[in-house]
Amino acid sequence: MSDDQTPAEDFNEVADAAADEIIALKAEVQALKDQVLRVAADAENTKRRAEREANDARAYAIQKFGRDLLAVADTLDRALATPVDDPAVKTFVVGMEMTHKSLMTAFENNGLRKIDPPRGEKFDPHQHQAMMEQPSAEVGAGGVIQVLQPGYELLGRLIRPAMVVVAAKGSTGEPAVEPHPAANPYAPHDDEAGGSVDTKA
Repeated sequence: MSDDQTPAEDFNEVADAAADEIIALKAEVQALKDQVLRVAADAENTKRRAEREANDARAYAIQKFGRDLLAVADTLDRALATPVDDPAVKTFVVGMEMTHKSLMTAFENNGLRKIDPPRGEKFDPHQHQAMMEQPSAEVGAGGVIQVLQPGYELLGRLIRPAMVVVAAKGSTGEPAVEPHPAANPYAPHDDEAGGSVDTKA
């Protein structure tokens, strides 16, 4: 305190300094609160992302194994498509049909669904691969004429597209029909606990 300052001026100076310090401390507390909230949000997002990745890893663990088995399914399909007249071979074919049915059941039970669009279904670039286009008097433009090789998806994730022949522009057949989406038995339902996960995390 200088000689020419009164005690009141001295008090005001200290009060102003204290008020400035309080304002600075409040700003620092607010900044720290914001930082804590950001860290908590980041931690929650990381937890959700880890849970989602773990769920995906569990759900799609058989993807490579399933893809490797597709060659077996294709071989059985081709063998069963070959006409057989010999009665002795017909018994063998019945066994192959049972094996094929068993394999398809195992695929279905593990979420591996066959994509085999019927004739006239609209070409879907998300599930089909057009191998060629040709004019058709029976199927409208953009419709599937023939399936050269069926595709497969695992729990809604495409692992191999169906290879198809598509009706070219100018085809005069029945208009292509929209496919009916297959239900995913592994998709979350509204009544399941936990609700939806924030995919923006």
